[in-house]
Amino acid sequence: MHARKIGAVAAAAIAVVAAHDLLQKKHALLRNFPVLGRARYALETIGPELRQYIVASNEEERPFSRDQRSWIYASAKEENNYFGFGTELDVEHVQGHAYLKQRTFAATALPDAHDPQSPIPSAKVLGGPRGRAKAFRPASVVNISAMSFGSLSGAAITALNKGAALAGTMHNTGEGGLSPYHRNGGDLMLQIGTAYFGCRNEDGTFNLDKLKDVVASAPVKAIEIKLSQGAKPGLGGMLPGAKVTPEIAEIRGIPVGKDCASPSRHTAFGDVDSMLDFVELLATETGLPVGVKSAVGEMGFWQELATLMSRGDRGVDFVTIDGGEGGTGAAPRMFADSVALPFRMGFSRVYGAFAELGLTDELTFIGSGKLGLPENAAVAFALGADMVNVAREAMLSIGCLQTQKCHTDTCPTGIATQNQWLARGLDPALKSTRAAVYLRTLRKELTKVSSALGVAHPGLITANDVEVMNGDYEARTLGGVYGYKDGWGELGPELAAEITALVTGNPNSGYQPAV
Repeated sequence: MHARKIGAVAAAAIAVVAAHDLLQKKHALLRNFPVLGRARYALETIGPELRQYIVASNEEERPFSRDQRSWIYASAKEENNYFGFGTELDVEHVQGHAYLKQRTFAATALPDAHDPQSPIPSAKVLGGPRGRAKAFRPASVVNISAMSFGSLSGAAITALNKGAALAGTMHNTGEGGLSPYHRNGGDLMLQIGTAYFGCRNEDGTFNLDKLKDVVASAPVKAIEIKLSQGAKPGLGGMLPGAKVTPEIAEIRGIPVGKDCASPSRHTAFGDVDSMLDFVELLATETGLPVGVKSAVGEMGFWQELATLMSRGDRGVDFVTIDGGEGGTGAAPRMFADSVALPFRMGFSRVYGAFAELGLTDELTFIGSGKLGLPENAAVAFALGADMVNVAREAMLSIGCLQTQKCHTDTCPTGIATQNQWLARGLDPALKSTRAAVYLRTLRKELTKVSSALGVAHPGLITANDVEVMNGDYEARTLGGVYGYKDGWGELGPELAAEITALVTGNPNSGYQPAV
């Protein structure tokens, strides 16, 4: 009798749904196939999950393949991150894959490649060439990229910042302002975007005094002016009033409950010349190194920047180049897919603009855009990067499943959401350890590959140490692919000798290019 009642209720419910489907006119599929047609929408909703676990091969998925995610997960959990039985890549026919060329002998004594605690400091002193009062040598060549509180939950930001402190890396605040969740021990790079969140007047213009107050209140080591980012270059954003909670409003310096539009471009400066004046103002008033972050489109901006810097009186201390394949949050499909150059192409062009004028030792080059994987990071260093920033890979290390729901506020792991119920599932104490272990493991992998190439530091990998394959019939050096001239992508002799001595612990080791 009980089962019969349940069956009757279920039948009645199906009948109600069927009647609704037959009478509605919005969906032709449901009108023609009531109830049954809903299966199509259900399958569409869980499509990413089905492809992840059932349909796609280990190397097929994007933006990160199953093998790439598995390496990050295993690394973060201190599990076995090796792979067995050879590569799954179609190495005989694949086009564009980069291979690093190991050396039989090394010219200098190499550091222990297997010490997970081994630090890898930057080869350059950030702000040193321009004499900034608070210039410093970054302790890690791997750091956490810009992800704002608001885009990520407070629990996620807390986990990343604590992880940065444990691993000895810097943590970029993102343009959403310096939140309480960024104040958990990690050194910070403060990002300033077009809306000047946290350092703005009521009309949205820049406020220097507020910036100085923010800098003084936290362990801010450098300032990054965001011109654009890989996910949505040249595009402003809208934060709907419904999402402007009292907490967000206080951090960003905006009214509670009101829509807040971020301009597509800065209002504090309008060209390269005035931008350099702004950079020098911030550096003088705070003493900190100041740089810019941008995706790469037309090259006129970079050529003018290099030309003006060649005069020696003004300049940025670093440039962060974001690849068009980057992006941690929401973006229009057009911008995510088809605006701004991919990292390798964009970075090589910007580096070349400074190399033509002999300026590459005068500033630090930072790369971002899927560089949290050892092979991608190694290629970035070969192109001339001095440091790499990781974003989505850091999210994966604290539990991201690549469900690609960042824009829906329904992230199932509580990372890219402001839903308190979902965010409560993320334990910052546990996940911070995993973030730290992942960051250390990536550094260890870079030490291993540097050692295999016969050099003491990733910054000493050159564009001639990498070959790019075109199927099984042609290979060209990385430098040849991207038009590098002799010496491009390499540190100057003094910097090379200095970093070699630093990481080997032998001040008399000197530096000799490996052959």
